[in-house]
Amino acid sequence: MIKVTCAIIVDTDGLVFAAQRSATMSLPLKWEFPGGKIEPGETAEACLIREIKEELHVAIEILKPLPANTHHYPNVTIQLIPFVCRITNGEIILKEHLDFKWLSKNELLALDWAEADVAIVRWYAES
Repeated sequence: MIKVTCAIIVDTDGLVFAAQRSATMSLPLKWEFPGGKIEPGETAEACLIREIKEELHVAIEILKPLPANTHHYPNVTIQLIPFVCRITNGEIILKEHLDFKWLSKNELLALDWAEADVAIVRWYAES
């Protein structure tokens, strides 16, 4: 099982950041909460801070953890570990993703999410 972090980035108005995977990434054009694989010896929190800096060119502050979701894709099982975060510094520059949106909670479920993210999106939207 691969452990992967993801950031539910919220702004001061309560809008949530969603990123669209590029056509060349696995799960092309699906939407996701950005993040990445935890490296050996790395905490989930340190991983997420590193990944968001690499992928979006911003610094984040982790506000709170949310329940993880284990998802079985045909070729891999991942444990997706979400954290609610906020941007503390920088402007978003997409390094890997095709597009992004800031959405209200009730708009989130309208996107075509990566399967592992769906349970987390539902949990967050309904909480």
